[in-house]
Amino acid sequence: MDDGSKDKTFQMVSDEFEGNPLVTVLTKPNGGKASALNFGITHAHNDFVVCIDADTQLKDDAVYHLMTYFTDAEIGAVAGTVKVGNENNLITRWQSIEYITAQNMDRRAFDLINSITVVPGAIGAFRKSAVFRAGGFTLDTLAEDCDLTMRILRQGYIIKNCAEAIAYTEAPETLGALLKQRFRWSFGVIQSFWKNKSALFNKKYKFFGMVGMPNILIFQIVLPLFSPLADLMMVIGLFGDKPMKIVIYYIAFVLIDFLVAIIAFWMEKEDYKKLVYIIPQRFVWRQLMYYILFKAIRKALKGELSTWGVLKRTGNVSVKGAAAK
Repeated sequence: MDDGSKDKTFQMVSDEFEGNPLVTVLTKPNGGKASALNFGITHAHNDFVVCIDADTQLKDDAVYHLMTYFTDAEIGAVAGTVKVGNENNLITRWQSIEYITAQNMDRRAFDLINSITVVPGAIGAFRKSAVFRAGGFTLDTLAEDCDLTMRILRQGYIIKNCAEAIAYTEAPETLGALLKQRFRWSFGVIQSFWKNKSALFNKKYKFFGMVGMPNILIFQIVLPLFSPLADLMMVIGLFGDKPMKIVIYYIAFVLIDFLVAIIAFWMEKEDYKKLVYIIPQRFVWRQLMYYILFKAIRKALKGELSTWGVLKRTGNVSVKGAAAK
């Protein structure tokens, strides 16, 4: 699906797959990712679609595993597992740790109560009728995958997580590109939350309304706003009359965090040697995300809109353990 690219993408792909009955190459005037996805889904001939990003490669059994989860008509979508495919510097290794210990673990947990709020754009399978019933991908958020996932849940469908379906994506390789991507994510989640705010604490939507939406509000918006204050209070406390008690609590927190990370690495069959990078990551990552969240909320409160922008791609993604197809 070519969204009006200005280079030779469409021509090169068309030439490569000319005459291949298994591949249909489509193009349209540039209109953004959401419009391109809708165009492609509308032209798909089958009842299910698998959406991936242009910078993503799938393990050769990923689609098979995704499809095994559509066991009945209530399953509206299935989220795959995203991993970093270009771990070539500290920035990308930190992102790899975050994908393993946070994003993928969150989806495993919320799968149990049907409250997955994001079927990742890098790998997600959808029942086409569920997409149409929910209104398709929309152009009014920067997190079209999050918004559509929420609307599919609101239609009463079940969304599953498939840990076996693995996609390797290209993570930003520079700090500037990372901040740009995460701002888009943060701003898009805020937009999606506000757009679907009627589901918040609404028993009609079961666990999604009572757990999934409050989780976004509390842990992705409210608490991070006050976390810098908590960090400051901890530092001030070190100069108080009981500094060792604060040190003990902090060490306990770090150890628990590290234990959870080990469990996450075990569940995803990752190399434990990578955990050495978690030490500097935990001291720097949160501060970067605070900055991004403050910037996104400030922009949202001012009523300003943002665009997708352009992220520089390197094509450094490699698929581990299997060849991409």
